[in-house]
Amino acid sequence: MSTQKKRGFQIEAFRHRVVVDPKYAEKTWKILEHAIHEIYNHNASGLSFEELYRNAYNMVLHKFGEKLYSELVSTMTSHLKAMAKSIEAAKGGLFLEELNRKWTDHNKALQMIRDILMYMDRTFIPSTHKTPVHELGLNLWRDNIIHSSNIQTRLQDTLLELVQRERTGEVINRGLMRNIIKMLMDLGSPVYQEDFEKPFLEVSADFYRGESQQFIECCDCGDYLKKAERRLNEEIERVSHYLDVKSEAKITNVVGKEMIESHVHRLVHMENSGLVNMLVDDKYEDLGRMHNLFRRVPNGLSIVRDVMTSHIRDTGKELVTDPEKLKDPVDFVQRLLDEKDKHDKIIGLAFNNDKTFQNALNSSFEYFINLNPRSPEFISLFVDDKLRKGLKGVSEEDIEIVLDKVMMLFRYLQEKDVFEKYYKQHLAKRLLSGKTVSDDAERSLIVKLKTECGYQFTSKLEGMFTDMKTSQDTMQGFYASMGPEIVDCPTLAVQVLTTGSWPTQSSATCNLPSDILGVCDKFRMYYLGTHTGRRLILADKYGHS
Repeated sequence: MSTQKKRGFQIEAFRHRVVVDPKYAEKTWKILEHAIHEIYNHNASGLSFEELYRNAYNMVLHKFGEKLYSELVSTMTSHLKAMAKSIEAAKGGLFLEELNRKWTDHNKALQMIRDILMYMDRTFIPSTHKTPVHELGLNLWRDNIIHSSNIQTRLQDTLLELVQRERTGEVINRGLMRNIIKMLMDLGSPVYQEDFEKPFLEVSADFYRGESQQFIECCDCGDYLKKAERRLNEEIERVSHYLDVKSEAKITNVVGKEMIESHVHRLVHMENSGLVNMLVDDKYEDLGRMHNLFRRVPNGLSIVRDVMTSHIRDTGKELVTDPEKLKDPVDFVQRLLDEKDKHDKIIGLAFNNDKTFQNALNSSFEYFINLNPRSPEFISLFVDDKLRKGLKGVSEEDIEIVLDKVMMLFRYLQEKDVFEKYYKQHLAKRLLSGKTVSDDAERSLIVKLKTECGYQFTSKLEGMFTDMKTSQDTMQGFYASMGPEIVDCPTLAVQVLTTGSWPTQSSATCNLPSDILGVCDKFRMYYLGTHTGRRLILADKYGHS
């Protein structure tokens, strides 16, 4: 018995053929086209945007997206060409106003058209990689208006002319300029840059090249810098009012190159008004202006810094090698401090505390202070003068200021051990004669030296203070031990100094009266009786009555 395969069957639904009117696409487009015309003609108030959206939706749904897109391009192009003729016909100052008016109209129309064609924008355009409606509208405006042969050059020339007029003092319509420039920016960076920014920078360079040449021939350095600063600020303000913010760096570079960089050496060395004259006369405002302008150009501040350094070194060298100025060590050091204060103030007020300028100042002082081998001695003599009498009645804060300035000069010294030698001698005389103005000031300076140079540098100086304190305690013990028998003896004050801590000097023999020698012998017996293994030598050279 043969087996027969059973064949399965499937029931399919009846296919419903949607028959589209052959003229459907054309009829629908005519509705949309009429709406676009009405929009551009400012008659959009009577349109039903919901119905128009539905018509555009159906055209895309029924595969007429290509027709809808191409017809849109054609219709918008037609309106833009008509706009172009209207803009071209505008005379004189009305040209930009008409361009701005038509640009506003096109943007409003483009927004409504995009709303109507939103479905096409979301579906058909991405799938076919076409340009979205809004971007399409901008591109068509660019091609048919901005890059029109009768508009492009005229627009560029008009904008540049307005900038030129503003530079020469005329008042222009900045609001209109801002709108037109923003239009170029909205069309994309290449349009803004090629159609405006690039020629703007070129004519600006020509303008400032000519103006700077005129100024440099008739102005002194200070006046020239004022004019350059004013022009720079004007360009920065111009950018803030109607240019792309990215143009600021470019236009300020143009001003810097043409007005500063091209004349930098001539300005710095200008006779009777250049950098050196400004430094000598403390022209903080002019110096600050120079610093602000020169920092904008390559190597500008390096040139200023080099000239300043050379001037300070020459001035300092003259100071430290002039025999007349070396006659009074205290006056010599005060001149150094005055020079340092002067240039510190310039760097602070005019150069914004620029560390590179401060470093240059420090290196200059280190250079010329060490040209005079007696600088360490003179600085010590200056301290000696101040701590003996110069700081009497001065507040602690002011004393600290003076000591800090001394330390500043000390740091410049290459022969710090020479300073230590003289300082030890001067300190010894002050301590032993009791003529120091302030023990606190003395100790404060030693702390500063210790911080700067370490314990080894100040250990002997600190030992001198220790000896003075120990001697006070010793004398109290001595007089307490003597009792009534000391009443008829001369009053004696002895400082017991540790060998090694104090400066050693040969002492001439002094013939003391017998009654003083007697008290000295009593003190010797007392001291050696309380301190075993020690030896006392009378250094009467340091004594006084």
